Amino acid sequence: MVFLYAMARSIASSFVQALVRFAFLSIILTALAVLGCGLSLVGPTPVRLWLAAAWTPVSAAYAAGDASTNTTTQGARPTLPLPHPPAARPRSATPATNPPPGPPAASGTSTGGPVRPEPARMPFYVATHGTTTIYLLGTLHVGDPVDYPPTQPFRRPILAALAASPTLALELSPDDLLVSQDDVSKYGVCRYPCLPRLLPDPLWRKLEMRLRDNPAALDEIRKMRPWLASLLVETYDSLSAGLQTEYGTEAQLQNVYLRQRGKIVGLETLAEQMRAFTSLTLAQQREMLAQDLVQTPAENVADVQTLHRLWRVGDADAISAWEAAKSEKLARDPRVSASIDNKILYERNRRFVARMIAIAAPNKPVFVAIGALHLGGRDGVLQLLRDRGFIVEPS
Repeated sequence: MVFLYAMARSIASSFVQALVRFAFLSIILTALAVLGCGLSLVGPTPVRLWLAAAWTPVSAAYAAGDASTNTTTQGARPTLPLPHPPAARPRSATPATNPPPGPPAASGTSTGGPVRPEPARMPFYVATHGTTTIYLLGTLHVGDPVDYPPTQPFRRPILAALAASPTLALELSPDDLLVSQDDVSKYGVCRYPCLPRLLPDPLWRKLEMRLRDNPAALDEIRKMRPWLASLLVETYDSLSAGLQTEYGTEAQLQNVYLRQRGKIVGLETLAEQMRAFTSLTLAQQREMLAQDLVQTPAENVADVQTLHRLWRVGDADAISAWEAAKSEKLARDPRVSASIDNKILYERNRRFVARMIAIAAPNKPVFVAIGALHLGGRDGVLQLLRDRGFIVEPS
């Protein structure tokens, strides 16, 4: 069982799982705001970029997604990358943006300059069923500037797919993202220091030891429910991974897509995303947090960097296999761990697939961007689309 988000995951286990749980980007970003006195990030989050995005509800697609989550599956849990140590460089006042690609430039070396940098490959797939096309991009919600060269932030097949798609579908709509902080505070934060009472004493002492050098963070985390504390521990460890929120895939996609004045929608509602956490039993929440504390912060950071390298290569099944191995290693209770994966990852995968199919229409492609760990594996989005008759190929 492992992390993002991505999303998610987005979103529940060791720091590696933070990578997958980054799929729950809104929750993690909001958690950072809730814990603002204890944590700081380099640069602003992509939230400001989402402020300008237009969102149109897709009620029929939501209804389809509701019907798709009635079966249960077992599997590994997701994982996702995180931000950058505050000491690395000053926090900027505006988001880092990469402009849309300019005119083609000659590649290779010349007497006038170095080789032009290439964008990360990223997991990118094309699913077709007759005249219906769904483009799928596996995202990381944080990244490195080298992932998105200013002259060409994405590979040309990805840019062409964006240009051809009247709709960009993310995990959560921009409108829901704007109001997510209230729900995180409502469902994840207590009015009193509840966390020590909700954890076995050995687990609480282990958490205290992990945060001993950050008393402000420890003071705030005392008031959190275990699921939110788990996400915060992941984020805290990730601050030294060398990745930045303003270079998350969604932020960079929207820098390009908003210039096309396309429609941006969510594949799930904020309530549905929150329910993935608030419906966890206490045993499941404890398992999440326990997994976060299995490894040292340095080991967790190394996992994030490994995931980032795999994402740059762009093979969703390789990412899924790596995550499954990490999940097996980190699970304290395999049965409980599998149940968390099902709720946080696989149920959402089924909902995502039902809704992206409902949104897509003949000769009107939809571009879907979701956490990379949602794509691969037996119960991943790519296989679920194949099960519904789609031909899915890497691009």
